[in-house]
Amino acid sequence: MADIALSVKNLSVRFPIRGGVFSKVQNYFTAVDKVSFNLEQGKILSIVGESGCGKSTLVKALVGLVDFCEGQYVLFGEAVKKKASSWKRVRDYVQMVFQDPFSSLNPRQTILEVMTAPLVARGVGFDTARAKAQELLERVSIPAGALEKFPHEFSGGQRQRLCIARALTVSPKILLCDEVTSALDVSVQAQILHLLDDLRNDLGISIVFISHDMQVVRALSDQVLVMYLGQKVEFGKSSEIFYDGKLSGIVNGQLLRHPYTEALLRSVPTLSKDNPPEILPFLGDGSGGKSGGCLENAGCKFYGRCKYGEASCLSGNINSMENSGNWDTHFIRCIKGNNIK
Repeated sequence: MADIALSVKNLSVRFPIRGGVFSKVQNYFTAVDKVSFNLEQGKILSIVGESGCGKSTLVKALVGLVDFCEGQYVLFGEAVKKKASSWKRVRDYVQMVFQDPFSSLNPRQTILEVMTAPLVARGVGFDTARAKAQELLERVSIPAGALEKFPHEFSGGQRQRLCIARALTVSPKILLCDEVTSALDVSVQAQILHLLDDLRNDLGISIVFISHDMQVVRALSDQVLVMYLGQKVEFGKSSEIFYDGKLSGIVNGQLLRHPYTEALLRSVPTLSKDNPPEILPFLGDGSGGKSGGCLENAGCKFYGRCKYGEASCLSGNINSMENSGNWDTHFIRCIKGNNIK
């Protein structure tokens, strides 16, 4: 079995909902609801789902940008505790690359200042830090002489490369990439993806990659985690999730993938007039959404938009089906399991 770089079990993140004259906490909103997964060393795990499903909140919790309220977080075999010394260790091992390269770099600092600051803060001499910065710029294909320039002198793709280089300054073992290609042109996206794949192969870095682009996820990922309204609804190898491109969630009575994953795949734009993308109905818009599939529902949260949904899906007894045979690593959160008709 491959070594596990990062493991979370039943991780939850909640935000307080305040109201009234004194802004007292009246309730809590659960952004991440008991999510569990393992990230193997040297592998790329993609997290997919619609906006608001909790993808970014989950990875922010892994670097301490938001607090998780319950669950276990284990990094290279050592549990992460809610204390400063534990999070200092996390940031030595785990670094994050954000979505917007334009706001990720301080416009008042030169690239030299941006790149050397993390090393100098750790006690590294300035000359050594400068040499390391130059080495990393070469690795991400940024031209020589860039150290003396300011962020506004670079294109969007170059800025994202600079953000990746900055994340690499402390020699992390895990990169968390939050939609790092979404703000870039298609040709530039391909360059960033090739760079991430090269870093994984050359340095053995593990990567958590958040994206809305299912084609990118299929090409880049080893494993895929599908989230819906804060919950993990499916987890498996990329080859299992995409399964030769077949979209139907049911073959010979067996659930190949979660109905929400199937819906995500069907929504991918195509050039074929005979196979247009299928857009999921919104709850309560009269286009097919069923009543009862709401945030407060004790059963499946996807019920209101699921074409396979039945009344039994509203019960609180949701079974997480573990497929057998060659799919023993495949997790699907569906009450129907193998008996779906």
